[in-house]
Amino acid sequence: MLSFQSFFDLILHLDQHLSVFIHHFGPWSYLAFFLIIFCETGLVVAPFLPGDSLIFTAGAIAATASVLRVDWLFFIFWFAALFGDTTNYWIGYLLRIHVFSGKRIPFIQKAYLERTQLFYQRHGGKTIVLARFIPIIRTFAPFVAGVSEMAYWRFLFYSVIGSMAWITLFVFGGYFFGNLSIVKAHFSIVIIGIVLISLLPALIELLGHNLLPKRNRENK
Repeated sequence: MLSFQSFFDLILHLDQHLSVFIHHFGPWSYLAFFLIIFCETGLVVAPFLPGDSLIFTAGAIAATASVLRVDWLFFIFWFAALFGDTTNYWIGYLLRIHVFSGKRIPFIQKAYLERTQLFYQRHGGKTIVLARFIPIIRTFAPFVAGVSEMAYWRFLFYSVIGSMAWITLFVFGGYFFGNLSIVKAHFSIVIIGIVLISLLPALIELLGHNLLPKRNRENK
């Protein structure tokens, strides 16, 4: 079983681990990439999987490793994100009665679900686009859209736009900037920065939600 320390080391040195993986599995790495992004976006039990950092690192490796092509990475990641979103949406749609009944659903973190519902209430359909850039919220947003019975074609419209923007930013960001000498020398710091920046909107949203009731009580 992967310990927290091992997982943390994997994320910090993702470029090294991913290079070894690609060296051993070659083109089969595309399948692994597809499955990771599909699970991270399509299964509410897998918000812990690397998304932003994996896509950025794969793009960086594609700039120097002939076994990977950046155009293939783009379409594979994009398709995985769309397929994951759609799967997650329909899971939420099918479970909507159980969610509204207040019953505990196995393997689903209620706190994450409530946080995403709050985000969804504030931003509406744009949540599907904005959530692409926020870990955890990204995993739960399609589920909440299904639970809320958002029209599927409307959901798909936002999903296509959000997925394309997300994959484009990180794949080509990694491809064009990941191999700059300063980035390569401090790759672990860059990965930490990506994770922290990705989490920042969710932290701001959470702090705002916690502070707002307090301010309302003080004004009464």
